[in-house]
Amino acid sequence: MFKRMRRLRYNPHMRSLVQETRLNLQDFIYPLFVIEGEGIKNEIASMPDVYQMSKDYILKECEELQKLGIYHILLFGIPSCKDSIGSAALKDTHIVAQTTKLIKKEFPQIVVSVDLCFCEYTDHGHCGILDHKLQSVDNDATLINLGKQAVILAQAGADMIAPSAMMDGMVSTIRKALDHANFAHIPIMSYSTKFASAYYGPFRDVAQSSPSFGDRKSYQEDYANRREAILESLEDEKEGADILMVKPVLIYLDIVREIKDKTLAPLAIYNVSGEYAMLKLAGKAGLIDYQKAMIETLMSFKRAGADIIISYHTKELAKILQGDK
Repeated sequence: MFKRMRRLRYNPHMRSLVQETRLNLQDFIYPLFVIEGEGIKNEIASMPDVYQMSKDYILKECEELQKLGIYHILLFGIPSCKDSIGSAALKDTHIVAQTTKLIKKEFPQIVVSVDLCFCEYTDHGHCGILDHKLQSVDNDATLINLGKQAVILAQAGADMIAPSAMMDGMVSTIRKALDHANFAHIPIMSYSTKFASAYYGPFRDVAQSSPSFGDRKSYQEDYANRREAILESLEDEKEGADILMVKPVLIYLDIVREIKDKTLAPLAIYNVSGEYAMLKLAGKAGLIDYQKAMIETLMSFKRAGADIIISYHTKELAKILQGDK
């Protein structure tokens, strides 16, 4: 066996022939952050090469993405006005709905997935309506608003709804709301296993969504609980999720593998901001070969069982793959 495997790896073209795992750009989704206003492109210090962009710059970005062969995006919104219930997300004029309409008009081939949550829209930074007695999110009251928000975004032209609030029953609520509004064809990519993680810090800088008090441990997953994490995804599948997700991914590859072994549904992972920033900053400091480390990291996600990779590295990967042609 040793000699046979050594022979198969001796020549680089032979190694390529027997390579088990490959990166395909069509498996990737690129996150974009749209902010209200015009002529805005703000780079985020904690996330090099990631920007808050106004609608006009988002359209320019989509044009570049198409040229690179990237046709899948995940859209987040940064509103100018926030309140206790995130009411800006419940209007058909809100920033993600407006931007989705523009993208689908100018670039109909781009698949627009939309994040469905309230943390960017609430003045307290939590993912829904607060239960002031418990000082946490009111699960059932938030479900009603998630259903409304899903329909607004579907009406705007969203191709897929991606609920990230981690409310119990959110998938079934959104599915019923979409079906009732004649959007039975719109799929749901659920953030089904989303951990209460320290790796979200840079994202909260770009999305301006840090909680003003406490944390999100009461509704996000305990990273110590393996069986519960698997159960959460399987429950969302029962409720009607078309695609499941694990977030973060880098230190949860064991969970990715176990969920993959227990479902036939497509499995997505979110390569989150903290994971991205660590590689970026380590490369900038000369501690690692950034490009090689990035490819190795992305390959580990596919090897663990991910069908879909949501990653801020997507544009860089596209340029590398174009160079290989």
